[in-house]
Amino acid sequence: MADLLWDDVKCFFDPDLMGSLPDVSVPDASGHNWQDVLDLVVETGWKCQYSEGERVLPLPRAEAALSRPADAECPSLRVWLRADVLAIFRFYSDEEIDFDVDLRELQGQERLDVFCGFLREIGRRLGKPVLMRPEGAHGHPVLGFDVEADRVVLLAEPLSFFSVAAPG
Repeated sequence: MADLLWDDVKCFFDPDLMGSLPDVSVPDASGHNWQDVLDLVVETGWKCQYSEGERVLPLPRAEAALSRPADAECPSLRVWLRADVLAIFRFYSDEEIDFDVDLRELQGQERLDVFCGFLREIGRRLGKPVLMRPEGAHGHPVLGFDVEADRVVLLAEPLSFFSVAAPG
């Protein structure tokens, strides 16, 4: 059974409303949590590419990715959930795991199911919520993996969220 139904959440996957790259994160994380994510990527066999600036490098331990000089470029990890669905992790801080997805790649029930499965895998591995917010918004998440429910759930009502969030 699907965590979410496309018809119920498609407004949260509209790039014009949410921005094409919504913010997805695991708050209250640690370097250990980052390592768990890296281990998960390897164990699941998701295709991935780690880079620092333009340099593509072998996937390091999380500690090495997070302990760069202040003036160094932020490392990123591209993870393909499938050939046409990409998540990009950025190692900004050990206190929060941040990544982007492109909503243009997440249209329809099948791709929504792939995305929800990805959030579920990360949330289960870490035992933490995985939250999605509109691009650049630091406010209330619209959906995410709920640890207690063990599934991805809506965290905002579509109509009320957009009537409150819309500029007036």
